[in-house]
Amino acid sequence: MGNIAINLKDVSVEFELHKENISGFKEFIIKKIKRELVSEKFHALNHISLSIFKGEVVGILGFNGAGKSTLLKIIAGVLMPTDGNVETQGKIAPLIELGAGFDMELTARENIYLNGAILGYSRKFIERKFDDIVDFAEIHSFLDVPLKNYSSGMVARIGFSIATVVKPDILIVDEILSVGDYKFQQKCEERIKSMISDDTTVIIVSHSIEQIRGMCQRAFLLNGGKLISSGHVEEVCNQYMNLQTHPNEELKELV
Repeated sequence: MGNIAINLKDVSVEFELHKENISGFKEFIIKKIKRELVSEKFHALNHISLSIFKGEVVGILGFNGAGKSTLLKIIAGVLMPTDGNVETQGKIAPLIELGAGFDMELTARENIYLNGAILGYSRKFIERKFDDIVDFAEIHSFLDVPLKNYSSGMVARIGFSIATVVKPDILIVDEILSVGDYKFQQKCEERIKSMISDDTTVIIVSHSIEQIRGMCQRAFLLNGGKLISSGHVEEVCNQYMNLQTHPNEELKELV
């Protein structure tokens, strides 16, 4: 099909969940030293292997808690796997958590420079692209308003506009297309479609089956931290809908 942009081999992510209420950091340290902490292992991802090719648009489906956001963070390099290997090719623009990288006390103008720096853009680059960012986000009248006074939809506009002001090699989108008004969602979809023609690899997590069907070529279905299905988008969407209708019926895990 082409060059592999993302390759995960036997990736697992394990967290320790503490089962008792701890009032502060001091109590946590004392209990840890005394080995009195009661915890259990939680497998957010369990032996995930998958490949995504350059220029593909893929969807990630699954119920809340299935491991979708953890998978995106692993691909973006935000989290390190407990086991397994992750390989990515090129610059990644992750839109994983709304407001991540923003200081809500600062104005939109200040946050554009701040978030641009976090994404690795120079100040001169942001200055050149500043008008393009503001035009796409449509926040001209609110540039000098602190972000804490913005709605989540307006924050999404800014985050998406900054992350896509240049075409990354890999774009990761987590539910951002579900935030904001219909007009903004259409603008985001059009920008993503323009990236597709330039061989940008796009990963989309959305609870909207229609968005996944309309924009993706392939899809992956997660359940309980495991990859249980992958393939043509229509087939995987149908499996996901069947899992919603019959939640007690487990699909056969991929071998």
